[in-house]
Amino acid sequence: MGWERELAELRRREALAHAMGGAERIERQHARGSLTVRERIERLFDRGSFHESGALAGAADYDAEGELATFTPANMVVGHGRIDGRTAVIQGDDFTVRGGAADAAIWQKMVHAERLAHDLRVPLVRLVDGTGGGGSVKHLEQHGFTYVPFLPGFDLVVENLARVPVAAAALGPCAGLGAARVVASHFSVIVRGAAQLFVAGPPVVAAAMGEAPDKEELGGARTQAAVGAIDNIAEDDEDALDQLRRFLSFLPANAWEPPPRVDASDPPDRREQSLLEIVPRDRRKPYAVRELLAAICDRGSLFEIGARAGRSVVCALARLDGVAVGVSASDPRFAGGGLTGDASDKLVRFIDLCDQFRLPIVNVVDQPGFVIGTAAERVNTVRRGVRALFALYQTEVPTASLIVRKAFGIAGAALAGDRGGAGGLQVRFAWPSGDWGSLPVEGGIEAAYRRELEAATDPLALRAEIAARLDAVRSPFRSAERFSIEEIIDPRDSRPLLCDWARNAHVLVARDAAGGPRARGPRA
Repeated sequence: MGWERELAELRRREALAHAMGGAERIERQHARGSLTVRERIERLFDRGSFHESGALAGAADYDAEGELATFTPANMVVGHGRIDGRTAVIQGDDFTVRGGAADAAIWQKMVHAERLAHDLRVPLVRLVDGTGGGGSVKHLEQHGFTYVPFLPGFDLVVENLARVPVAAAALGPCAGLGAARVVASHFSVIVRGAAQLFVAGPPVVAAAMGEAPDKEELGGARTQAAVGAIDNIAEDDEDALDQLRRFLSFLPANAWEPPPRVDASDPPDRREQSLLEIVPRDRRKPYAVRELLAAICDRGSLFEIGARAGRSVVCALARLDGVAVGVSASDPRFAGGGLTGDASDKLVRFIDLCDQFRLPIVNVVDQPGFVIGTAAERVNTVRRGVRALFALYQTEVPTASLIVRKAFGIAGAALAGDRGGAGGLQVRFAWPSGDWGSLPVEGGIEAAYRRELEAATDPLALRAEIAARLDAVRSPFRSAERFSIEEIIDPRDSRPLLCDWARNAHVLVARDAAGGPRARGPRA
């Protein structure tokens, strides 16, 4: 006798697993504009490369003869496959089975995926479309007992952040553990309108807090992206999956490998004429910093992270002559580009990502310093800002500072100052528009010359005279004379010089990668 009967049963059970929550619930998923978990996985991975683990796990009922009567698959799909030719592991929630509730997922499958990524040293993707760890309170009555809360496999969640790239998408309502799985990542994206993220949903909030927010008000894309809980917003599932793929394309498979370098079609010696005009002579006028970044980096390579939070700082992944790099830049349209508390938090997380996976860092500097005033003091700007300084000083990857205008105070020193050759290759270039010091002249005159101005018969005339004297000595060429800035360059030379630096930096990080994960790991 052969094994035809058992193989037929295997195929039957596999078909039941692929049916998910049934035709009606699949249609309901499509009606809300969302793909099913299996459709998402099919679109994320290279065609035919996905291999599933644990498809037969779920809840089964048997008849009196011991034959399978009904089967409901666990509502998490796990496995591995290839994304753009590179191996990755997936955890995908199935909302068609009990709304993605975690108590229907069989937690061992989630832990299996975390362990697989950990041991294979490959990226992990979480497609989150479900609720918290405890599921419905109905189960208290059904089971007849409760338990001390626990987080299965969370030790692996923490370890993986130091070992492999972790990317997550919020594709439906994500509460409790579901929300934690999204934010415990290096990059997260949420689908506008279809997904929300919160510690607890509206019914729990209403009972505990006496509030009555709807899902969007409580944890919609706009809310969570503005506070930095979520990095990016997607318009639909396809957009979210595209962003996950793009993010992973900049990163190595793990912390033991250097970031990938691709063939670049954009000439490294391209000199962009627009850079001559982009920074206005009026130091108070803003400009479009993203246009500056696009002109310097390989065309089309700029991938911004967290655009809606900490808006005085832009953080992005990009390429220079095909070398993957991290880019930070001050945005003078928000708080004059000053370092706010929120911007500091964003910068810390970004610098840690680059350091952990050895992406060389380019800091495009137009930094007037920490944002000041009573509002800034009330949100603990100084402590959060100093934490950003720690991240910058502790990084071990090569860094390049391109000073395009202001570099003042502690924040300016951290982004543009000499940090002792961080990562073995720290370079600094300044444009002729550079303007730096311990504090800006515009605010410092009143503090330094207060007595003279108070005693003057014409304070405005005296202030203008003092400003003229100071303008004569604030020229960046005076700094270059004393070698306190290594190079002042034609702005059009920015890309060629940075591409040359990036090529050398890639050689260094490739040598360093054999050392594995940073001992400190990323900051929480």
